[in-house]
Amino acid sequence: MVSVQPSQQQVCSPSVQRSHSRRPRRVGLRWIASLVGSCAIALTVAVDAALADPFRASAPKQVGARTEQAFEAMFVEGNYVEAREILREAEEGEPLNYALQASIAFLGEDWDILQRTATRTRESAEALVETDPLRGHLYIAVGHFLEGAYIAQDEGLVAATPDLLRRLQIVFDNFSQAEAIDPNDPEINLIRGFMDLILAVHLPFSDPSQAIERLEERAGPTYMANRGLAVGYRDLGQFDEAIAAVDEAIAAAPNNPELYYLKAQILVDQGSNQESLEYFARAMEGRDQLVKQVGNRLAWEQCRTQNRVEGVDDNASRDQCRELIRD
Repeated sequence: MVSVQPSQQQVCSPSVQRSHSRRPRRVGLRWIASLVGSCAIALTVAVDAALADPFRASAPKQVGARTEQAFEAMFVEGNYVEAREILREAEEGEPLNYALQASIAFLGEDWDILQRTATRTRESAEALVETDPLRGHLYIAVGHFLEGAYIAQDEGLVAATPDLLRRLQIVFDNFSQAEAIDPNDPEINLIRGFMDLILAVHLPFSDPSQAIERLEERAGPTYMANRGLAVGYRDLGQFDEAIAAVDEAIAAAPNNPELYYLKAQILVDQGSNQESLEYFARAMEGRDQLVKQVGNRLAWEQCRTQNRVEGVDDNASRDQCRELIRD
């Protein structure tokens, strides 16, 4: 995860400064969805189609064609509605299938489905260890992370802290076992790089430099690595780097409305409200294919930004923007 174990936190690298932007961060929601989705981005990678592995150009592993189609829909096209339908017919016993279902449930605040699919992620990964220990240990870590997300939501963060700390150690242990098999595996480095960056951005006195290096140098596919870097750099206040990373992601997946939403957020945090409106508008074109709750946040942020640019009174702006929220 971050460059240290939980009990060995380091001072943040002086080259990476934290920002205090106007928009509060939601540590779990979009990051967890991105984390589990990062197991799942397919680009034009020349692999054995029968194995459907979007990560490895050589020695592909079995993932499954329907699972691959689902994460293409989610993270290349940004179409969660289509992905949800594909996942209904995706491969049984594939932990990535259940992790993707869990990510959609988390975004949609469907806690019962999150609980069920998080557990199935972990259990299917435990069964996979015997035949594919690298991916088995990797998704045991993801499963515990998702189960922790459910517990934090169900019990509250304070009450859940002892269980979360225990699970975090299990996550560390399983990442280490997966990395011992192949420390340069792109799937491991993508998922662990995402989680490292989550912790580095949101925990005090932690160092994001190793997470950034992992995503830049060893993670794949590059589309998702760049998306993760853009979010991380945004939250660290390094906006030029964030813009460069999201532009790379957009170049690889130009139909994904979430990427235009992300660029709009970066520009708002940078103070470029007027410029952000172009990207909010591009994102809103795909609102109907997003999870409803994500679409609502997108519409709210676009409306509030538009009203700031036009000098609309804050109370009037809030009333106006509430009209865009769908039940």
